[in-house]
Amino acid sequence: MSFLTDSTHLHIATWVIAIVLFLVAALASSSKAIHMVLRLFYILIIITGGALFYKTMSYGMGMEYGIKFLLGILTIGMMEMVLVRKSKDKPTMIFWILFAVFLFATLFYGFKLPMGAKLF
Repeated sequence: MSFLTDSTHLHIATWVIAIVLFLVAALASSSKAIHMVLRLFYILIIITGGALFYKTMSYGMGMEYGIKFLLGILTIGMMEMVLVRKSKDKPTMIFWILFAVFLFATLFYGFKLPMGAKLF
């Protein structure tokens, strides 16, 4: 378990790969295999994020990291909604907008927290 919590590199690598896969799946016409691989990355993101969340409980910042965890789950939910609605030929614009909003909020909040990179 210490491998998961020694740094945030594994978590960052999983969500960067997932975002790239999501964009490929959303823009490709036939993306069943990519969508299945993306679902695996959702699980990896949640596992690594959960491990980091568990580690931060000793920092006394559980609520802040809990909010970031919730924003991350909402981002993953919007990614899945875009792909599922696209496969059913339903409108996806509102879910693209929500995805962008939740992704921005998650990244901003994640980088602002003590374990994040000092960008802001």
